[in-house]
Amino acid sequence: MPSSRPLRADARRNREALLAAAREAFLAGDTDAHVEEIAQRAGVAVGTLYRHFDTREALVAAVYRQEVSELCAAPARLLAERPADVALRAFLLLLVQHSATSKGMGEALEGIMATDSPVFDTARDDMAEALDQLLAAGVEARLLRDDISGRIVLRALGGICGMRATGWEDDAKCIAELLCDGLRCTANGTT
Repeated sequence: MPSSRPLRADARRNREALLAAAREAFLAGDTDAHVEEIAQRAGVAVGTLYRHFDTREALVAAVYRQEVSELCAAPARLLAERPADVALRAFLLLLVQHSATSKGMGEALEGIMATDSPVFDTARDDMAEALDQLLAAGVEARLLRDDISGRIVLRALGGICGMRATGWEDDAKCIAELLCDGLRCTANGTT
């Protein structure tokens, strides 16, 4: 189990290399990649991998947490670049893309689903908070209605993103557009 003290520079580089190698393998669909193979791709010994991640599931969870962390950092950047309603639309499309990426990691993530890992609950909370940030900015700018939370938007989009049917991604993009239209205020600022 990794300690809570800051990592030395070489240890931080090794951890980042391991996460990058695992992420690349999982996203490429190589969900059966063994820890030895991931360590080799990262250019470190397998013992180094186990110093950072005590199990393969811990490595998968760390990759997923990194994906979610990067996703949830997007609202601040999006709001700095565009109006809140347009930023919300862009973020909803990023959520669809994240879901498609997570499906690529599907088999690897299934190992975590079988444990008591809070990784998915935490991810949903973080995504709902990111949506809340966008919605609040839209309400403040009188662009978006004020009676819907990020959790509700996430649930609405999550239903289609959870499907494995052919064409789900195009359908999810259409639903993201419908959500954006439904969240906009009328010209006088009412819902």
